[in-house]
Amino acid sequence: MMEGTAGVSGHRHADEALLDDPALLSERDPGGMLRFTASAGAQVRESAALAAEANLSVLADDGRPRAVVIAGIGTAGRTGDVLATVAGPRCPVPVIPHRSAGVPGWVGAADVVIAVSASGRSPEALGAAEAAHRRGARLVAVGAPDSQLQSVAERARAPFIPVPRRAPARASLWALTVPVLLAARTLGLVKVNEADLAETAARLDADADRCRPTAESFVNPAKSLALGLSGSIPIVWGSSPLATVAARRFGDTLSANARYPVVTGALGEAGRGRVGLLDGVFGGLAEGERDIFADPGDDDPDGIRLRLVLLRDGGLNADDDTDEPLAVEERRADAVQTLAERRGVRCDVVTAEGGSALERLASLVAVPDFASIYLALAHGLDPMAVPAVTEMKELANQ
Repeated sequence: MMEGTAGVSGHRHADEALLDDPALLSERDPGGMLRFTASAGAQVRESAALAAEANLSVLADDGRPRAVVIAGIGTAGRTGDVLATVAGPRCPVPVIPHRSAGVPGWVGAADVVIAVSASGRSPEALGAAEAAHRRGARLVAVGAPDSQLQSVAERARAPFIPVPRRAPARASLWALTVPVLLAARTLGLVKVNEADLAETAARLDADADRCRPTAESFVNPAKSLALGLSGSIPIVWGSSPLATVAARRFGDTLSANARYPVVTGALGEAGRGRVGLLDGVFGGLAEGERDIFADPGDDDPDGIRLRLVLLRDGGLNADDDTDEPLAVEERRADAVQTLAERRGVRCDVVTAEGGSALERLASLVAVPDFASIYLALAHGLDPMAVPAVTEMKELANQ
């Protein structure tokens, strides 16, 4: 065995039949990542209740902040992206995700720092919380109860929202996100009401049911998406800022759960250069050399090709003249689908549904979250255990 491959298992080619064997799926998912992902709706409800019990009202005592910094890494860092996009371009203050230790140099008493860590011990969140306290900034902390982060919050006499850690951070997006949104609501930065939270939780419940292990591939959108991505290099583009957050989230889960390389980003930005990938050696050039008489299911040793996943928002911004017009987003999304079709690059489309920004985001995240796990299981990978992550931490801490 090559040095460094201890604990690495699985197979390069996906076992499609495995996805329609619920008993085998359960056996291959000993850590319960499918179950944790299905708890997303429950996470919304529980975190909303926990946030309601925290003393968030003290945040409003000093009025509107100059800026809000959301400090965290990985999934915790994504909560800042969610807040920024749900707050939207009309947010009265800057919302700044911060993914390194400490806080930006300009942070002071006029600002709010929200430190987020599922474990309550990430150096990034702890460093930010300590720095916020030293500089006199208002602090909110979100993380595991009885953790180091809670201790820092208590020393700073700052609100702490205890989020029980029942799953890996990457399966706890909603548990971490809801407290951040509710803290921002207290500051007057977002309009997220109880109905929005209830509808978002219901949407996540419904998508979990559609994507359940016992639903066969031909009716299960997550299994279908996973099989489509099998053996490909995925490109995931979002048609709007909201959809782009979901695209980057899919990149996170494809990398961590399924160990797939992935290109993600905003479709508008992609149109300035990255759309050229569709012409390249894994795109149009490869598709142009495909044997048109070959069975699409035949193994092709040189057959690694692009697979485009387009997350389309459809927008709620038709009346918001500070956003890019909805018609522009729609034309751009139509254009990239046409480009992919002309080059033979297969394209999957996930379209947002729902009446609020938060529910629409949930509708773009849920199916891809499940798809990343099904793709891992089809390759014989345990989506819970990522040996390289453990090894990286050991090497970095020597």
